[in-house]
Amino acid sequence: MKKSLLVVALFVYALSAAQAQKITAAGATFPYPIYSKWFSEYSSAHPGVQINYQSIGSGGGIQQVTNGVVDFGASDMPMTDAALSASKVKLVHIPTVLGAVVPIFNVSGVSSLRFSPDVLADIYLSKITTWNDPRIAKDNPGVSLPNDKIIVVHRSDGSGTTFIWTDYLSKVSPDWAGGPSKGTAINWPTGVGGKGNEGVAAQVREFPGAIGYVELIYALQNHIDFGSVRNASGSWVKASIQGVTAAAATAKIPADYRVSITNAPGADSYPISSFTYLLIPTHPSDAAKEKVIKDLLSWSLNAGEGEVSSLSYAPLPDSLKQKVLQTVYALP
Repeated sequence: MKKSLLVVALFVYALSAAQAQKITAAGATFPYPIYSKWFSEYSSAHPGVQINYQSIGSGGGIQQVTNGVVDFGASDMPMTDAALSASKVKLVHIPTVLGAVVPIFNVSGVSSLRFSPDVLADIYLSKITTWNDPRIAKDNPGVSLPNDKIIVVHRSDGSGTTFIWTDYLSKVSPDWAGGPSKGTAINWPTGVGGKGNEGVAAQVREFPGAIGYVELIYALQNHIDFGSVRNASGSWVKASIQGVTAAAATAKIPADYRVSITNAPGADSYPISSFTYLLIPTHPSDAAKEKVIKDLLSWSLNAGEGEVSSLSYAPLPDSLKQKVLQTVYALP
């Protein structure tokens, strides 16, 4: 009897070892809180599957997946045609959730601020350098603004959050579009850098007078004040799941899902909203890993989407989710 139990135990152990899969991934910090939750839950429900996701920024994620270093990547910035063509592996963009990038600030005695689009651009262009500047004061009647120097904080690493922020600034400011422009990494006119959303949040929290930009969940988790932004319809909107969902509702989604929804129309739209993507190789060399990744994607879209609101992300609209699932099922 003991021998039989031992044989069964060894068989189960051998089967589990054969089925064990270690999946490596890297990229965006923007969705890291929800990805961390998803991947942990998936691994717990699928013994033997380990998912190691490194939150290194969209630029690093794109670089690693296009060079075949990781099993999949993650980016808040849709890859360009040129970048896709240059990749060593063929990639498919899989949108997962939507989120908001918010202007966070640390201003003495002030917990609520409004930011016009041109004001945000000119702060980052170093044209507005103190908190009691007349243009900031105009948008914030009744707020006692100090004569403190503005300390601009930006990302120091290649970042999809930076792409979303600069994509927005490029749409609302001709000076920004004709100057620093947009990208995961740019030549900043001014400011100090922080690594990851975590680093920017830490810098703003540490320095009085600081302003920065992070994904909404990082502002909420770190208890940092963030401002309302005037949207394309002229409404002042503070970031929320509803505002992000409203921005997504106006978007025309192409077949490959690569789209920008910053500065979206609509009175309720939060203007600095974005999809975030997993970058999935379509011809992996390991069929067993391919099967696990497809199942992970299916699980995330079916079960995981119900959890995103708890971390202040917006779920994919149901009609879009169904299209994305078909894309996942069709992966080779």
